[in-house]
Amino acid sequence: MADARMWSIGPAGEAATWDDGLVSLLGRAGGAEPGERVVSAPVVCRHCDWNQFEVAAGECYCEGCCLPLGIEDGDVVPGAPMWRLVPSDAPLPPVRAASLTAADMVRCPAGHDLFEVGVAYELAGDGGVRRLSVGLRCPLDGASRLYVDNACVVPRACCP
Repeated sequence: MADARMWSIGPAGEAATWDDGLVSLLGRAGGAEPGERVVSAPVVCRHCDWNQFEVAAGECYCEGCCLPLGIEDGDVVPGAPMWRLVPSDAPLPPVRAASLTAADMVRCPAGHDLFEVGVAYELAGDGGVRRLSVGLRCPLDGASRLYVDNACVVPRACCP
């Protein structure tokens, strides 16, 4: 199935990464309820400290160590408990259990397949994560888009 999420074009280059690209994109995602606050942050791999990811089948894979980021289980917010995502108004990216193919890869309009990733998450008054948005930005041409748009976060009782 073709991906219908829209791309926007922003400043290109590694120097324009966070301030000019993903922050403005994630700032338009979701919206905190009274008493909640929104935190936005760039994502860096916790295993190898790298900041570029290939994206396929509902997951982001670090280019440096090839390990998945763990959007669905809470890796994108350090110290958060395990969770699962529930779609809000926008659907979640499709997930496939079988092995990945080149057709599963997300690509920007220019065909690039490496992205910087940023997250925006809403914290309730008790500090728990309530909603999550994930943005992708191509450092080569500045193309960006929301990959996960304001998904509800539901705590998991135990590991999957």
